[in-house]
Amino acid sequence: MKTRNKTHALLQKFEKFPASLWLFSKAICFKAPYFGSIKPVFTEIRPGFAKATIKKKRRVHNHISTIHAIAMANLCEFVGGTLMEISIAKNMRWIPKGMDIKYLAKAQTNVTATCEIDDFEWQTTQDVELVVNVHDINDQLVANAKIPMYVSPKPQR
Repeated sequence: MKTRNKTHALLQKFEKFPASLWLFSKAICFKAPYFGSIKPVFTEIRPGFAKATIKKKRRVHNHISTIHAIAMANLCEFVGGTLMEISIAKNMRWIPKGMDIKYLAKAQTNVTATCEIDDFEWQTTQDVELVVNVHDINDQLVANAKIPMYVSPKPQR
């Protein structure tokens, strides 16, 4: 597939290694260090689709030993933002405008967040809403986030 931008090129570069998605996840956390606090790992990512997991470890627990709500929000932003980054054309940019997240059940196991965008060939300024769903290992929906993204052309230099 044709390279869309620098982040997509990095993903393609890592594909030749056995631990490619782990390496790519670490690279994203290096670029945006706050994501590293939850240690997310992509299990699948391509333009238009992303899926990442965090393990239920003490570092992401709340006071009742379930995964903290903000850790799940962080995972949603990690998945949605990286998906935008690898999907968008080289001449476009994006920025989140907010997040509406619903916590629907206690996350008592590892969790996986998924996000899909059908049409990502944006060439004009517009708002795009991403939906990120977080499921536990029993496929129970534990959180759902809507992230409005502002997409616009990069300024000419």
